Amino acid sequence: MSNFVLYECASGYALFERTMSEDIGQELEEVQQAVLDLSKFGKMITLKSFIPFKSATNALENINNISEGLCSSDLKSFLELNLPKSSKKSKVTLGVSEKNLAGSIKEALDIECESSSVVSEFIRGIRLHFEKLIKQFKEGDIEKAQLGLGHSYSRAKVKFNVNRVDNMIIQAIALLDQLDKDINTFAMRCREWYSWHFPELGKIVADHAQYAKLAKLIKNKSNITPEIANQIEEILGDAIKTKQVIDAANASMGTDISEIDVLNIESFATRVIDLTDYRKRLYEYLVSKMHNVAPNLSALIGEVVGARLISHAGSLTNLSKYPASTVQILGAEKALFRALKTKGNTPKYGLIFHSSFIGRAGAKNKGRISRFLANKCSIASRVDCFMDVPTNKFGEAMKEQVEERLKFYESGEAPRRNADVMDSVMKDINTEEEEEVVEKVENKKRKADDEEDKKSKKQKKEKKDKKEKKEKKEKKDKKEKKDKKEKKEKKEKK
Repeated sequence: MSNFVLYECASGYALFERTMSEDIGQELEEVQQAVLDLSKFGKMITLKSFIPFKSATNALENINNISEGLCSSDLKSFLELNLPKSSKKSKVTLGVSEKNLAGSIKEALDIECESSSVVSEFIRGIRLHFEKLIKQFKEGDIEKAQLGLGHSYSRAKVKFNVNRVDNMIIQAIALLDQLDKDINTFAMRCREWYSWHFPELGKIVADHAQYAKLAKLIKNKSNITPEIANQIEEILGDAIKTKQVIDAANASMGTDISEIDVLNIESFATRVIDLTDYRKRLYEYLVSKMHNVAPNLSALIGEVVGARLISHAGSLTNLSKYPASTVQILGAEKALFRALKTKGNTPKYGLIFHSSFIGRAGAKNKGRISRFLANKCSIASRVDCFMDVPTNKFGEAMKEQVEERLKFYESGEAPRRNADVMDSVMKDINTEEEEEVVEKVENKKRKADDEEDKKSKKQKKEKKDKKEKKEKKEKKDKKEKKDKKEKKEKKEKK
């Protein structure tokens, strides 16, 4: 039975002492209802001590520690001051809401902690009547403190690790997949619409973007001039295909269309072209983001497949926490549960099937290479997530390992050991760091030498200027003396 209860709120820490209540009848409805009544609940507990947080920053630090289950220095000193020392006769037990926090308090202060349903009931009552139990608070003070701390806590969580913004990758890959579907649908509609006028063009040009550009350029097939023919060759980049298009336009079986129809087709083709251009720009953005956030994963499995894995896991941190067996079937959850339900064969791969390695492997080795690739993906994601300085060297080395494994399955050539590969990568990174340090030292020396040269030049110039000034002054003095002497001589003659 806990005889003290710790309550942490947005304003500070409060310690309550339990005066009268029983654990046996705690589950009874009458006892639980008594918690709602302040006059009855006030007899069960009394306020031992309350310490407010020093500032909003201090409150945020403490709340972060509580959420992570850590005993902060403020909480430790507060409990040391206010809790009596336990002895054989009177044992001190502290009631805490969080189990993790209870464990860290026990480690830090060697105090017996409890986090049971009885403690939860007491904390429920304290939370309900807290404003009235502490006389210093005015009405609405608790709500203001909760609102301010809630905003700052949420803001801190959202701003956590600004450089590794994997949520941008999640949004970009989702939009890329959506754009692929939309462009495909719109391009098919454009083909169907323009094929009434020029049906042969669809068979000659397979690419959607090129078809939309040609539909916008040609418009009416009967008006193809030499200038348009040159522009068609620029779009297609093939003289033979250009000739085929011009010949097909001259002998086309399509119906004639009015100017208003041409304008509508041209407008729709422009939309398709704009979408394809935006898709290219979005892909470039995704590639650059993946190189910044997950360079090893993108080097190993490719930017798009890596982004899909991150998106499916929810974040790079979540992906790094998954074991290789989970990464292997990530994206094939339905097939897995169906197989478990029907007692059939479980899937060998999920999203990693889109990797080129599995396509290149033989039918017998697809499962084996997918297991090996998932293992490497798991390592790569952990390196990306927890490494301070991002580098793609581990990803490139693991890609070479997968290539070696493919050769081993085909020809039996023994691949390198994983420990040797990782050691060689670490040596390369260390040598690079050493070179960078040496380069920095050399740059500092150069700067120092340049500054010294500048100083010495400046000093020389100053000396030269001083010397010139002195010489000028001496000449001037000599001249003045001479003039005075001459004047004196003239006066004496007179």
